[in-house]
Amino acid sequence: MQHEDRLSSRIPGFYRHPLAERRRLVEGAPSLSPSSREHLRAGGGLDLRKADLMTENVVSTHGLPLSVALNFRINQRDFLVPMAIEEPSVVAAASNAARLVRLAGGFEAEADDPIMTAQIHLAGVPAPAAAVARIEAHADALKRHADGAIPRMVARGGGCRDVGARVLSEAEGMLVVHLFVDVRDAMGANVVDEVAEAVAPHLVELVGGEVGLRILSNLPLRRLARARCWVSDDAVGGSHLADAIVRASRFAELDPFRAATHNKGIMNGVDAVAVATGQDWRALEAGAHAYAALSGSYQPLARWSRNGSGVLGEIEMPMAVGVVGGAAGAHPGCRAALELIGTSSAGELATVIVCAGLASNLAALKALAGEGIQRGHMKLHRRRQELIEEPAAAHGSGVSSGGTSFG
Repeated sequence: MQHEDRLSSRIPGFYRHPLAERRRLVEGAPSLSPSSREHLRAGGGLDLRKADLMTENVVSTHGLPLSVALNFRINQRDFLVPMAIEEPSVVAAASNAARLVRLAGGFEAEADDPIMTAQIHLAGVPAPAAAVARIEAHADALKRHADGAIPRMVARGGGCRDVGARVLSEAEGMLVVHLFVDVRDAMGANVVDEVAEAVAPHLVELVGGEVGLRILSNLPLRRLARARCWVSDDAVGGSHLADAIVRASRFAELDPFRAATHNKGIMNGVDAVAVATGQDWRALEAGAHAYAALSGSYQPLARWSRNGSGVLGEIEMPMAVGVVGGAAGAHPGCRAALELIGTSSAGELATVIVCAGLASNLAALKALAGEGIQRGHMKLHRRRQELIEEPAAAHGSGVSSGGTSFG
């Protein structure tokens, strides 16, 4: 145990312990509630009645391994990082990369205020440019209408913070209006959709035209998370390998084909934590790749550069996550995962997730620039292959397994 009564994320030899012992060690996290400890002890899973309430046409439940990535130290605090993912080597690689970063003090990370973007689409608006000016002049009134639609969020300190508008097509009189809403510790999709639907009639009254779509954007440019870390040459395996990591990062800057796989490796870590904690990982994927292409050329989300006798990694990406509502509130496994992290703040969760992405990227680049990706990855892949071949042999059928991309 260490300061703030948190479990250390540095547990040497964790993977060598049998499963029961690994679980016992993790259950020592003081942030875990008794119900979450019991959920983990029982092997996880989801009650069918709860599953039936969460979505439609339910016939069963579908499981994923829930793992813990170790060694993460973020802003001078230790974090156990839960990951729900089926792909071999992702958890081990992220843990190993976090260990290298830990040697130099760990990750530094921050998240913007939780501002989500609601879009209202208008068409057939007369004099679109003048309409934009009129909307901006009436921003305070529009914010009041927005807040009136979400009184409980306003009571928690959230609410509409800003209004913007721009012309999409002068000839078609097409505008888009953005309402920027502070959603506190929620992901906020439902909140901003309510705001968009409530404000739309007032916009038509103000500038004319016809209402089109009223929905959030999954490119929340005012809700970014960023992280940085430094790793010494010695930690990554020498100056030659450090130079190779930087060259690999530059490759991703210059080539969109490489950048796509570079970013996929980042999302290995991001999505694994997102799934474990009940986040909308599809929204995170959409935002990440849109952000990567925002300049008009698809770019890497993380970059590595030479910095003294080591390499400096930096990442920035949209991070719309929440710790209340949605699956995070309804699914006991997601609640247990959040308790393992030990946070009740959407902003802190965002920093943990973006660091998991940066660690996954470091692990991938280090492997690719060194011995190649297949040696360690395929060792773990073969272990999984045994599970596939056993039932296939029992049924006398051949089963082939597709490859995976580590990034």
